[in-house]
Amino acid sequence: MPDKRSTIFDCNIIPLRRINNRAGNITPVENNVDIPFDVKRVYYLYDIPGGESRAAHGHKHLEQFIVAASGSFDITIDDGTDKKTVQLNRPYFGLHMQPGIWRDISNFSSGAICLVLASLPYNEADYIRDYQAFKKYKSL
Repeated sequence: MPDKRSTIFDCNIIPLRRINNRAGNITPVENNVDIPFDVKRVYYLYDIPGGESRAAHGHKHLEQFIVAASGSFDITIDDGTDKKTVQLNRPYFGLHMQPGIWRDISNFSSGAICLVLASLPYNEADYIRDYQAFKKYKSL
């Protein structure tokens, strides 16, 4: 069941465990331990041309955990009433995105990699790609 009541205040930055080692660091991510859902899909965005943005959509059911695996970028989150921009720039912090939130990812640094852990397999019917349709969805 979609939760149309989600707000930007339900989306949180979550610190991840960091294991320091002289040969480099490692950050483990485990289902329902480090993130609050089971991961069903993983994808990443990379080689984003300067000045371009990605996403600009919402989801009815999908939860996401978004990490700047490399570099940095901004995520503007919008619940139809309130809006805020979060910068991700460390691979040991991630943004937990609730369903029913519009997102726009922009301001990618050179070499940025946006890693997304998703709670569901891909389903085009879960996407809301038009902002006015999103606002209508949130008001129902």
